[in-house]
Amino acid sequence: MRLRDVTICSVCIAIAAAMLIGAGLQLDYINDQREQMELVINEPLENAPPSLAFATVAMGAFRGLVVDVLWMRADKLKDEGQFFDARQLAEWITTLQPRFASVWVFHAWNMAYNISVTIPAAQPDQRWQWVKNGYELLRDKGIVSNPKDIQLYHELARIFQHKIGSVSDDAHKYYKLQMSLGMGPLLGQADEQYFDALAQAGQALWNDRDAPDFRQVWRRIAGDPNLAPLIKPLQSADKAFADDGEFVSSYLALRQDARRFAPAASAVIDDFRGTAALKKFDVLARAYQLRRTWKLDPALMRRLNKTYGPIDWTDPNRHLPLDWRHADCHAIYWAVKGLETAAKHQDGEISIHETNTDRIVAHSLQNLFRNGKIFIHEVPLQVSPENSSQAPQVQMLREVYLRPDLRMFEAYNETIMKIIQKYKDAEERGTYETLKNGHRNMLKNALLSFYQSGHKPYAQKIYSQLRELYPLPEFEVPLVAYARKRLLEELESPDITNTKEQIMAILTESYYLFAIHDDGAASGRENLAEEIYNHYQAAYLDSQRIDLPDFNLLKYLAFVDFLSSGQISPYLKSALLGRMEVERPELLKVLEQESNKLQKQSEQPK
Repeated sequence: MRLRDVTICSVCIAIAAAMLIGAGLQLDYINDQREQMELVINEPLENAPPSLAFATVAMGAFRGLVVDVLWMRADKLKDEGQFFDARQLAEWITTLQPRFASVWVFHAWNMAYNISVTIPAAQPDQRWQWVKNGYELLRDKGIVSNPKDIQLYHELARIFQHKIGSVSDDAHKYYKLQMSLGMGPLLGQADEQYFDALAQAGQALWNDRDAPDFRQVWRRIAGDPNLAPLIKPLQSADKAFADDGEFVSSYLALRQDARRFAPAASAVIDDFRGTAALKKFDVLARAYQLRRTWKLDPALMRRLNKTYGPIDWTDPNRHLPLDWRHADCHAIYWAVKGLETAAKHQDGEISIHETNTDRIVAHSLQNLFRNGKIFIHEVPLQVSPENSSQAPQVQMLREVYLRPDLRMFEAYNETIMKIIQKYKDAEERGTYETLKNGHRNMLKNALLSFYQSGHKPYAQKIYSQLRELYPLPEFEVPLVAYARKRLLEELESPDITNTKEQIMAILTESYYLFAIHDDGAASGRENLAEEIYNHYQAAYLDSQRIDLPDFNLLKYLAFVDFLSSGQISPYLKSALLGRMEVERPELLKVLEQESNKLQKQSEQPK
């Protein structure tokens, strides 16, 4: 080889070596920057088999091959119906591909939908655990790794709205009960002032951080000199309070059922009852648990209350707090959070995921109008003992019943009008037209609900809006004729939501007619409600998933709706009670019995 060639090769080798050394010197800086920008995805797998752990670390650039193998394994297990290995497999795949939203969506959906329904409906607690696994995977890990991906917010909101909030699952009543029992103790008085206190407590605890360190938060609470005299005696009173990580959970459980703890713990609460320290800690504990367990920010909850809460009939400009025991409220929370955090971050275009997230908000508000009021009722369940010689035992079973909340109409109507305008401005014609169709159908249903409940002026207001926005021949007849036609159409194809709305509305109107001494019409309405009830129950005799509550309970709930209505004068309410005491004591007795059942239920520890 000539000297010239040797010289050129030597210089090239020297330059390459210098570049490699220079790149190596920059590696630590680059890695530090990746960590600061949260771009590091090579987190070690926990509890992985040695072969997977070795392949992940040793193969480096071949991690994609490892993922492909795991995906093929997951797909094979799914085809074979072996769902129960899926959770650990999902954790490994999402650890290897944390920035790929479809990975999180697939595995969350697999657990919440596919795996849960393989468990018999007679074991709803196990079904519920898999539903929780699904939404917690998205909420607690997927969104944390991808806070700017709106697809994850939409899928999380959809699990709350559809899987838990609808009737598609045979165990849906159990899911709703668990949501109610889990959220109920954290809501306190659940009025506007209490949500203000919760929001202030939350801001003081984590200073608006998206992912607070709850160990530091607890140290901040325990270090408050005004709260230490309450916290330290509780820690000494019962070993359940010794674990700082579970102190708040134990405290809230103590306030619900003191029998689960040592008497000394109850004595501490009694010593502080009525004090500023106990009131402050009570609010702090609920704000802490809302954020830690449900990942809900009380400040955002308060803002959503003011935007989407039920209207106050006495002040149409005022929104009352939402009932956060309802799954649709959680759907609204995550949908709105997604729209505010991740929408329109790519060239200003409206993606299909953003569109679907807008729909979640509108549909959830519609669901709250149709099923927004929650009652937890106790019903007797006869259980046959193992020994046939023994008498059957009666256990009390808790069930959740939902009824319409007409106060939610304004929130729905205002929101859907803004969404429709958004897609009109964006010239998304297909979405714009489908949103208008959905709005028109909702107005038709709402009109009938208000009309049958005796709120005819409000029904007329909705009918006028229908005529203005959607001038169709079917709206040219008077309101009375249109309402009767709609009722007949609903009776031809009943479903549980429409039927329950009809029965409740008709019963409410029967109380109104009785109060104004139109006894014939009142009796006719009551008989019509019972006929619709019997017709529906006969049509779905063998279905436990979509059966109606007991007719007497519906009578009571309609009675409560009448007395709590802001559109009924106090005079008419008093007239109804006076007439019932004298002329229909048997009905009043039935209503009192249902009231006592619910009161007894509410007094029992959860």
